[in-house]
Amino acid sequence: MKAAPQAQQRLIDLQELDSSLDRLAHRRRTLPELAEIERLEARRAELRDQIVAAETALGDLDREQKKAEQDVDQVRTRADRDRKRLDSGMVTSAKDLASLQAEIESLGRRQSDLEEVVLEIMERREEAEARVNDLRAERDRAVDELAALTERRDAEQAKIDEEAGLTGTARTGVAKDVPDDLLALYEKLRDQFGGVGAAVLYRGACQGCHLALNTVDLNRIRAAADDDVLRCEECRRILVRTAESGL
Repeated sequence: MKAAPQAQQRLIDLQELDSSLDRLAHRRRTLPELAEIERLEARRAELRDQIVAAETALGDLDREQKKAEQDVDQVRTRADRDRKRLDSGMVTSAKDLASLQAEIESLGRRQSDLEEVVLEIMERREEAEARVNDLRAERDRAVDELAALTERRDAEQAKIDEEAGLTGTARTGVAKDVPDDLLALYEKLRDQFGGVGAAVLYRGACQGCHLALNTVDLNRIRAAADDDVLRCEECRRILVRTAESGL
């Protein structure tokens, strides 16, 4: 393949712009805000599930407390009724009086036990409610932090996109100065060799693979015509000659 030396020189300008675009793309993909946003989104999802579970547990305790309080009310109502019967003087049999007094005492003990159950449920409910509130507060903090991170990410990405747009425009202008066949070869090599398709020969070393060329290869390059498109024998990238190639 042949191309004017000036066109080959433009390949290096093109390579520099492409490398800049690659670096910008890498910066965009690896912004620290992205990892933090991913972490916070995962935590927010966890918190959502934990809040649902905590609210369900709180609801269960509400129902349990209501049932226990109803049991206390039932026992209290029954005890009040028995005390009224006892105080009314309607029960005259000694046996019936003893039985009624025993039942009142039993109901009193039952009421005391049930009230202890209600207190224990209330304590558990207070802890469950505190957990719900703590989880909701953490979720709200995560939402606020996520909003701030998203804003910073968008701002950074906008700056990168603006720089990439300017660089892309410059690349389009440089690419017009490179013949189609040379440009196609360059693009193919860029895909094959990690984004670097052309490199300068500097003081006898290829700047693509950073290896010094042997004497035979250097003599071959010296003998080549100025418009010959050369390739590095080591890395196979396009090798561009300059005044500092050491020839």
